[in-house]
Amino acid sequence: MGMDIEEEQESGAPQADLEWPELEKAERLARGAALKWASGIFYSPKQLTRLDQYRSREAQRMCSIESRIKSTVQSYLESVQTGLEQLGLALKEVQEAREALAEAQRALRSQAEAAHTLEPLQELANQHGQLKAVTLLLPQLLAVPEAVARTQALIKDNRFLEAYDVLRELEHLRDEVLDPFGGPELSLFEGLTPLGEELGLAMGKVVGSARQLARDDPALLVAAVRVAEFEEKRDAQLQSLSPGRPRAWRQHCLGALRRALEEAYFEAPAPAPPGLAGHLAALREALPAELALAEALVAPCCPGDYRVVKLWAHTLHHGLRQHLQRLLDHEDLGTQDIFTLLHWALHTYPGPEMMGHPDLSPEADISELEPLLSPEAVEQLERTYTEKLKIKVAGWLQNALDGEVAEWFQEQEPDIDPEGFYHSSLPAVVLQILDENIRVTAVISSSLQERIHVMALRELGTFLRSSSVSLLQPAGVPTTTSVSAAIDAALGDFKKKICRLILDALLEELQPLFVALPSRQWLSSLVMLDNVCEKTASFCSRFSRVRSTMAQMLLAETERAVVLEYLRSLMQGKLVCRNSTERIQASERMLQDSAQLRELFLSLELEESAQTGAVLGALQELFRLQDPALLSLEVSSFLHKFPDVSEEHIGVLLDVRGDVSREQRQVVLETMQANPPPSPPPDGHRPLFSLVPVPSPPLAFCFPAGSCS
Repeated sequence: MGMDIEEEQESGAPQADLEWPELEKAERLARGAALKWASGIFYSPKQLTRLDQYRSREAQRMCSIESRIKSTVQSYLESVQTGLEQLGLALKEVQEAREALAEAQRALRSQAEAAHTLEPLQELANQHGQLKAVTLLLPQLLAVPEAVARTQALIKDNRFLEAYDVLRELEHLRDEVLDPFGGPELSLFEGLTPLGEELGLAMGKVVGSARQLARDDPALLVAAVRVAEFEEKRDAQLQSLSPGRPRAWRQHCLGALRRALEEAYFEAPAPAPPGLAGHLAALREALPAELALAEALVAPCCPGDYRVVKLWAHTLHHGLRQHLQRLLDHEDLGTQDIFTLLHWALHTYPGPEMMGHPDLSPEADISELEPLLSPEAVEQLERTYTEKLKIKVAGWLQNALDGEVAEWFQEQEPDIDPEGFYHSSLPAVVLQILDENIRVTAVISSSLQERIHVMALRELGTFLRSSSVSLLQPAGVPTTTSVSAAIDAALGDFKKKICRLILDALLEELQPLFVALPSRQWLSSLVMLDNVCEKTASFCSRFSRVRSTMAQMLLAETERAVVLEYLRSLMQGKLVCRNSTERIQASERMLQDSAQLRELFLSLELEESAQTGAVLGALQELFRLQDPALLSLEVSSFLHKFPDVSEEHIGVLLDVRGDVSREQRQVVLETMQANPPPSPPPDGHRPLFSLVPVPSPPLAFCFPAGSCS
């Protein structure tokens, strides 16, 4: 058995290596397994007796396996043979199909060449088909010109529904002709597009007259609107399939309504400023009536989605807005016209008389509307109104002042009020002018009222300010500090000017009396100052007709003017005291003059604290001092009381003393120079010596002034 196996191995190994490399490995494994099995079976000597049985059984088994293998291989071979036969048949069929396709391609190529030669015949067939279609429609085509003329007649008669039906039939016929022909439109139908435009224009004209037709012929208006709605639907269906689409007749009709409203009310320019108030009043009556007409008569003639009332309200609003803007751009409005326009635009128009009318339909939807005048336009109008009113107010106040001046220069005594004071109507007139202009602007806006208020206060700066000025202050409107300060400053200047004019008249009477001061006659006589006091008292008696505040001011200014005139005369240096007796006389005269002036003005009810005559009492100390060496101390005390006194003033006074040597004078002046600068005067203190001129000093080497006789 082992030999057989080896022989089989030797004989089959090369072929297996050649045909199947894995076969050798499989055989080795099989032989190994067989040897292992055989060694296990025949290991025992007892089993060797059964070797023949095993061999016989294995031989049978091998024959069975070989038989099965042969059967399987035979089956595979038969299948392969069948497959080869079928492949041969398939190849034959493919070759036959290829030959058939080549034959078909040659036949198709020949057919295409034949079809190309038949194209003229096909074109003739198409033309024959078109002619056949035209022949069928020929009666209708022949009637097209008549239908066009009939449609035009219907349009002229405003029979829009009938005209539209005919036009629609003509367009349908045109489309039927175009479909089979598939070419350009026939010249027979070239008039349809202008005919449609003619119908659209006629409808727009009728719809533009909707305001009148709604009363007189609503059926015509309804017919025009219905045609527009029919065509709106056809536009949606045929806009890409028919020439001249979309026609948009609905939008055309809505535009005609808007244009008709704008032309009715706003096409003509606004009247010149004198007629502006009447124009606005007419609009106040007409526009609400127009909205009521739209809601009651026009809206029922139109579809709901037209929203006629809203269309009316918004068209009128935008037209009015542009109308007013053109007015502002081209007209120079006066104050009255600006006031009227602002009040109408800000209050009348949005108020219950017009767009805020309680009966106005909610459909108007006025909440979407922008203001009639833009904030910028209102700002510009308010500024212009203020500037122009300022010019007028200035003219009114000037006229009132001129009239007052003319009245006061008349021969008769001025008017007297029940309290016995001189009375002038000027303050009341001024306050009335300003107050009325401030109050009337409250009906426009708080911003305008504030502008006028500030302007009025500034204009008031040139007039007397009484306690009645507070009436010009509206509640809740603060007065700016700068404006108030400007008024106070202007008022103060005005009062000073009044006092200056009055005192100039007094000084014309007093100056001749002060010529004798200082002099020997002045030292020994009271006549000079008695005359001064007499004329002053007579002059000031007229102040009793002036109210207390102004009277006190006039008295204070009068007393101050008298003292200044006294000091001016004294500083002329016309007197030089020859001895101590004259110096004592001068001192006593000044002291008496100071007391006399004080008593005079106290009798005129001027408080002593408001008087300046105490300077004479301080001056007399410079003359009463016996020892000239002590003058520096006295001058220092005087300088502390009257810091505006200068070295020139002190020099003149030392000359009047007549006993001051050059060295003593130099010591006094050096003491003044050595003293620290005087502290600022207290509030309310007014300078005296700075208003008193000093004569120029005599030239060097001249003889000193001689004594007065």
